[in-house]
Amino acid sequence: MGVPEDQRKAAEVYTGQAVFSKKSMELMDEFGLPSGLLPLTGVEECGIVRETGFIWIVLKKEMEHYFKLAGRRVSFGTEITAVAASGQLKNITGIKAREMMLWVEVKAMEVEQRKIRFRALAGITRSFPVDCFAAV
Repeated sequence: MGVPEDQRKAAEVYTGQAVFSKKSMELMDEFGLPSGLLPLTGVEECGIVRETGFIWIVLKKEMEHYFKLAGRRVSFGTEITAVAASGQLKNITGIKAREMMLWVEVKAMEVEQRKIRFRALAGITRSFPVDCFAAV
């Protein structure tokens, strides 16, 4: 897929897992999102276009994570993109959640009153306490 060149030119770009771990915590705090929302490993590159909120993360390989407190398994592709705004990520690509027996693409996440709501294409929404996605 690749990050569009016009986005890349206007972005702050970071490489490596150590830098991502630090920057992701800063960005989650800045946008009012739970600190453990993106528990990613094997990050090669990440970037943000501050003007638009466009973010991307490139992983070495796909990965899965089980959010124990939410009781949900989530799959992260090798490239994740989203638009970050206060209390939300929208236009998400590269993230799927296990819903019953299906993998469903997560398209948006919104934080309101200590709850986080996830939206999928098929009109599926699920809400959980924000604490389910705190960094461990």
